[in-house]
Amino acid sequence: MSNLRIFAVNQKKISSLHYFNNMCSSKIRASLKRLKLHVLLGRNYSSLPGLIGNDIKSLHSIINPPIAKIRNIGIMAHIDAGKTTTTERILYYSGYTRSLGDVDDGDTVTDFMAQERERGITIQSAAVTFDWKGYRINLIDTPGHVDFTLEVERCLRVLDGAVAVFDASAGVEAQTLTVWRQADKHKVPRICFLNKMDKIGASFNYAVESIREKLKAKPLLLQLPIGEGKAFKGVVDVVRTEKLLWNPNSDDGKDFERKPLLEMSDPKLLKETTEARNALIEQVADLDDEFADLVLGEFSENFDLLPAEKLQTAIHRVTLAQTAVPVLCGSALKNKGVQPLLDAITMYLPSPEERNYEFLQWYKGDLCALAFKVLHDKQRGPLVFMRIYSGMLKPQTAIHNINGNCTERVSRLLLPFADQHIEIPLLTAGNIALTVGLKHTATGDTIVSSRSSALAASRRAKREGEKKQKENNEAERLLLAGVEIPEPVFFCTIEPPSMAKQPDLDHALKCLQREDPSLKVKLDPDSGQTVLCGMGELHIEIIHDRIKREYGLETYLGPLQVAYREAILNSIRATDTLDRTLGDKRHLVTVELEAKPVETSSLLPVIEYAASVAGDLSQASREAFENGVHSACLQGPLLGSPVQDVAVTLHSLVIHPGTSTTMISACVSRCLQKALKKADKQILEPLMNLEVTVSREYLSPVLADLAQRRGNIQEIQSRQDNKVVIGYVPLAEIMVNG
Repeated sequence: MSNLRIFAVNQKKISSLHYFNNMCSSKIRASLKRLKLHVLLGRNYSSLPGLIGNDIKSLHSIINPPIAKIRNIGIMAHIDAGKTTTTERILYYSGYTRSLGDVDDGDTVTDFMAQERERGITIQSAAVTFDWKGYRINLIDTPGHVDFTLEVERCLRVLDGAVAVFDASAGVEAQTLTVWRQADKHKVPRICFLNKMDKIGASFNYAVESIREKLKAKPLLLQLPIGEGKAFKGVVDVVRTEKLLWNPNSDDGKDFERKPLLEMSDPKLLKETTEARNALIEQVADLDDEFADLVLGEFSENFDLLPAEKLQTAIHRVTLAQTAVPVLCGSALKNKGVQPLLDAITMYLPSPEERNYEFLQWYKGDLCALAFKVLHDKQRGPLVFMRIYSGMLKPQTAIHNINGNCTERVSRLLLPFADQHIEIPLLTAGNIALTVGLKHTATGDTIVSSRSSALAASRRAKREGEKKQKENNEAERLLLAGVEIPEPVFFCTIEPPSMAKQPDLDHALKCLQREDPSLKVKLDPDSGQTVLCGMGELHIEIIHDRIKREYGLETYLGPLQVAYREAILNSIRATDTLDRTLGDKRHLVTVELEAKPVETSSLLPVIEYAASVAGDLSQASREAFENGVHSACLQGPLLGSPVQDVAVTLHSLVIHPGTSTTMISACVSRCLQKALKKADKQILEPLMNLEVTVSREYLSPVLADLAQRRGNIQEIQSRQDNKVVIGYVPLAEIMVNG
């Protein structure tokens, strides 16, 4: 909350404040502008999910594999790093699709929405399930655009591991930092995949260095590229000292050969690989005591004799401990390096039983699941994506929603194999699946088998909290661990074509809000208009487009406006009396309160009571006072924006017998508005972190343009032949029409 800028409005001192920790990349990408029409291509499928080649498995092993063989992973990255293309290649090589999907052609499995295919970007995270060499992998492809940060957040909440994809020519970019921080918050182990090694300007060393410097991570180089840019033809497996070369004549990249590196044929490459392997062994030994003992004991004389399996086991432990990240490389578009990436996912990322979830001990094997995403299907109704943490789930069973405090019935369970859904008879711990029939469950809801199960878990959590002398709300927070939803930064009005269509619009917005909790809808009390609040221009544009395509409503959007906030600069006291007679009843309230600024950021007002009144107030009077304070803070005196960073202290409240709580709230609200008007005020506006990649000759005009937009430049970095300008700029100045 430190970025301030002072400017004047109505002879008051007004400052701008960075109150949203958002990222904005100002790279103008062709893919974001693409609005070409595409012919949606048909797709061929394997005969049966789980049957690859002649590998015929039992139905039970396909539906519910052993928990040690399950990997719940996500693919996360900056825009255009190649997440969706990597996912497509993974599905193809695992045998679940028979044709290679392409983002440019609009025929990918995970980007199935019309808006995604037109723009060539991922908007919704999509879950797909497939098998690889006896492992069940539940993979989620997440968006890279800043407007859809919540999609990444709610997926990381249920994942056991993640693959961070990087553009090898750019290294760590703006949104990479955001998703990396989100993964840190949820303590998700991850591996890095340096994609686009075939791109002109690709640099393996630069990308690795940017991971080390910008992400403050320790990269473990498990592979080295053979060639870079157009010369890229394969990778070296550092752990096994082998080279993997892809057949240049192969169309789909399935055809590659693995050869040991020999002194006679590849002396230079062997020397590089041996040095890299020795460095890797030393790195892992520094981070893992068990491995260090092994190395110093048996193999201190010659690291070459160390078995690859021992090294792989140690890398697995280090990855789980999140003390370092394995790094692999390849080119998903050119079909190189994807199969070794799949091997690394199964080898180094954890199974569900290797992750330690504190709240599981309170359920003692009963059902505990988290609903992390809702989709609306026209035929089947709401589809709820669910991660099972413990117990099992069967169709036609009743479940209890703790957050909604309601009981619902699951009618069917579906497993998302590529873009077809397979009905299954039960779901065990560690798995991710779709449920049909839940009408009230929303994103972030905790699902248990019954209300009594939830109460028993709550009692155990409370006892555990008392033992460890923790606060009870800490235990409750873990019990109902959901998803943090960021505050919106844009808003605009939305109107139906006629008042007769208003109920249809309300229904469409209600469905979209269940799918996307970062979309807020409110009613303007003055004009009666419906107001959409979203995370960005693209976010609101997509919502508008979906209402038209999916619900058949031609709606009209008002101009986009930035979500400003207001705050006060000094303490102020105010007194107000409300005296009304309604019928034969007299309502009389006198209130004295104080409003003052608070140091720490708080979107909601901090409510305090003076010692003189704290003991005398009834619960009803307290609630009425708090309602009055909250309603007064919804609209500030300057722009009518919400007031934040304010503390309100009640000093005196005199209530005539028989006065209604509504009148108390009205008096408190009026008194606080009077205090806010008298105080010195400031406007707060959202600032966006900005990263502009520009060639050297255009650096001066870009800096001049940012200065015109009230931008603040923090540093200018070099990235090969380009310059990278890093700073922040007010959101109002970088709107498309701004």
